[in-house]
Amino acid sequence: MGGRPSSPLDKRQQQHLRGQVDTMLRNFLPCYREQLAASVLQQISRELGPQEPAGRQLMRSKKLPRVREHRGPLTQLWGHPPRWQPIFCVLRGDGRLEWFSHREEYENGGHPLGSMALTGYAVLTSQREYLRLLDALCPVSSGEQTPEEPEPLLEMPVNFPLFLQHPYRQHLCFSVASGEAQRAWRLALQGGIRLRGTVLQRSQAPAARAFLDALRLYRQHRGHFGEDDVTLGSDAEVLTGVLMRELLPALRAQTLPGLRGAGRSRAWAWTELLDAVHATVLAGASAAPGRLRPLWEAPFGGDPGSCLPLPVEIEGALESCLRGRVDTQLSRVTQKLQSIVEVVLSAVQTLLAQGMDRLLRHLRASPSGTWLRREVYSFGEMPWDAELMQTCYREAERSQRRLGQLVAPVGFFGTRSLVFGAQDLAQQLMADAVATFLQLADQCLTTALDCTQAAQQLEKVRGRVLKKFQSDSSSAQRSFVRRWALCIFVPFVLSQLKASCRAELHELEGEVLAVGSPALTIKGIYEDVVRGVLLQRIDGELKKALGVSEVSCALDGCSEAPWDQTGADEETEAQRGTCPRQPGWGAEVQPLCSRPPPGTSAAAPQPRVSSFPLDK
Repeated sequence: MGGRPSSPLDKRQQQHLRGQVDTMLRNFLPCYREQLAASVLQQISRELGPQEPAGRQLMRSKKLPRVREHRGPLTQLWGHPPRWQPIFCVLRGDGRLEWFSHREEYENGGHPLGSMALTGYAVLTSQREYLRLLDALCPVSSGEQTPEEPEPLLEMPVNFPLFLQHPYRQHLCFSVASGEAQRAWRLALQGGIRLRGTVLQRSQAPAARAFLDALRLYRQHRGHFGEDDVTLGSDAEVLTGVLMRELLPALRAQTLPGLRGAGRSRAWAWTELLDAVHATVLAGASAAPGRLRPLWEAPFGGDPGSCLPLPVEIEGALESCLRGRVDTQLSRVTQKLQSIVEVVLSAVQTLLAQGMDRLLRHLRASPSGTWLRREVYSFGEMPWDAELMQTCYREAERSQRRLGQLVAPVGFFGTRSLVFGAQDLAQQLMADAVATFLQLADQCLTTALDCTQAAQQLEKVRGRVLKKFQSDSSSAQRSFVRRWALCIFVPFVLSQLKASCRAELHELEGEVLAVGSPALTIKGIYEDVVRGVLLQRIDGELKKALGVSEVSCALDGCSEAPWDQTGADEETEAQRGTCPRQPGWGAEVQPLCSRPPPGTSAAAPQPRVSSFPLDK
């Protein structure tokens, strides 16, 4: 299952697919421009309005989200016909997987045999489970003959497999030498998949918010009101996923019967065909940003604070829908979301405290420079240590199935995105806490202190950081619950009100057009009202769950403590190859040591320990 010699699509088929992409973009881009105008106008309104005092206690980590580069020898099933062959594999920090013929080829800067962005993939470590998945891709119809064929996977059972499965891309089949290596690769790959998948969700740029809003409206126009995981990935990858879903039924009906082979060989051929279709669609969708009209040419107009009241009939229908179809479910979902994020962040706090305690123990027991630098380096790398953070990430994954059952009745199928969001939040708060500890330690430690005095100062810093973490954790929990509760229930409410409120909304269109601003649309105003009413109910449930008298997170800021905007925007550009390399750890704190300790990777500069009395 490696690269193929040529595309299974002929020129006529490729041209047809490009036409499908053009049609989708013609329908999507006007909606995006409207949402972009509204998003920029909202941001301007927030900037011009009264500014609330900052409530964040931890300093913001300036380090871009990433995964640790992971590399090593693997065996891959690839070629035509497929066979197991040794390779050297590298997971890059941006979540791209590359494989080379051997280690020397990688070390000498040679071109990889193949590469794949991990967006949308899932990791399987069970050969039996993967074979069942292949069997389900091309089920045998009644009466169809299935001649016996040699099956490479069955001829050579794999002890420690790693299968990367994607609904529209070719599968990647690897094996490793031990269970320990399998676990390390699985955690690294899962981190890369999450990093690639949450690019838009992490960004606070108006364009990212506008894109997600426009995509939701575009799908609503086509009768899809529910939420799912189609928004995982970059803008081009998301548009590609949307179109692939629309094309899949016709592709299956027209091409599957004509595929050669039988059983799993036929399923592999099907994945190769889908991969070729996906590549053609992605190439067309990647050109979408260049087709947008420049933002400054858009005639915004209107008053950022203007809003039209909705008719009493719509308000009544909304209230009736909430009482009859939402309120009971909302209470259960809010409690479940709260319990998920609470246990995840509790695990982060425990891990953070253990890391600070370990640093203090080493300072007291062995204040030698080499050991201390190593421990400081390990502490600074905690947010990016997949093995260490797995204790936190696993807490979010444990609740995914139960949560999916709870929200399925209201049409929400995006639990993977939600779990990714909780894991991103855990990683980010850990990064903020680590950065804060190192910054405060750097400020209070001097060469005039002996080891005992230095340890006492770090004890005080430890207490301060934990208090700051608890404060930010409480705010982040509220924001997380509010954001995802809205994602779950807003589409459901809109779908329930679609028929009953159509006439009243049509009457308001003239008043909105008179305002003369593309940033104001009747559907946008209508949805804002629905979100506002829902948010009041969500806040009421949060007050009960948290035992607080007020939940003061503003609606426009309803997201779980996003990464630094500059960094998030740079990451989106980095995927297009237009931004400089990521800054190192020194961008957020003064360097605590000039280079990593012996035997460690030089992926990030280290915190300075020159102020520690290393020789005493």
